[in-house]
Amino acid sequence: MIRRLAHVGIATRSLESLSRLYQDLGLEVESTETVADQKVRAAILPVGDTAVELLEGTEPDSVISRFVEKRGEGIHHIAFEVDDLREDLRRLRERNVDLIDEVPRTGAEGRLIAFIHPRSTGGVLVELTQAPVQPKE
Repeated sequence: MIRRLAHVGIATRSLESLSRLYQDLGLEVESTETVADQKVRAAILPVGDTAVELLEGTEPDSVISRFVEKRGEGIHHIAFEVDDLREDLRRLRERNVDLIDEVPRTGAEGRLIAFIHPRSTGGVLVELTQAPVQPKE
């Protein structure tokens, strides 16, 4: 089911400020993008085979903006890469795991994503992510 720890998502008020801090620590921003339907800007900073994903809400009603307003900046979620997200969600539903997303949606980097509710994961918001399928040449 799980291949690796894909990233740790960190919510922030300022993507630029936090990006600079992590760059001062020696990390490089690989990419930055806006995911419009989630009202979020994301910066990906690789760390070996995983990454830090910095997240800034683009609207006051975005999940990230509300998280920062309520809890302050900090770790928002951990993400695990899986091979077959649809199959994993089906299996989790069968086990009565409380899912936020019943079906995958598109997240940063074109990945399929789905979240598991923290009440099923010991208080931690868990994202499952699947790499985009590469077209055959």
